[in-house]
Amino acid sequence: MTSLPLTSLVTLLVTLLMFATAINVGRARQRYGVQAPATTGHEMFDRALRIQMNTLESAMAMLPALWIYAVFIGDRGAGAMGGIWICARIWYALAYQKDPAKRGGGFGLGFLAFVGLWLGALWGVARVMMH
Repeated sequence: MTSLPLTSLVTLLVTLLMFATAINVGRARQRYGVQAPATTGHEMFDRALRIQMNTLESAMAMLPALWIYAVFIGDRGAGAMGGIWICARIWYALAYQKDPAKRGGGFGLGFLAFVGLWLGALWGVARVMMH
């Protein structure tokens, strides 16, 4: 059995981040009086909801790349890039909530971490297929 503790930890932290963004949406719903099932309302609620949805969308692309990278390249690299992705998404969320125009740095860093994972995963799979 292969042990991938860093990749596993990153995956757990990503799920925690997704849960935290969902809680933030619930709090914003209550604070700004946006009743379910409405998905728009107060600007601050709208920001919280976009942060949640953008995080879910990004995680759905990042997680498969993370695991494929870990299996074919290594746990340490996957864990490091996954950790960078998490930090970047937190930066993105905090910046977006404060001022959506300032979200670019967190987005860019997270995107670079994703691209590194995806390209590494592709290389790892290709390398195995060529042998």
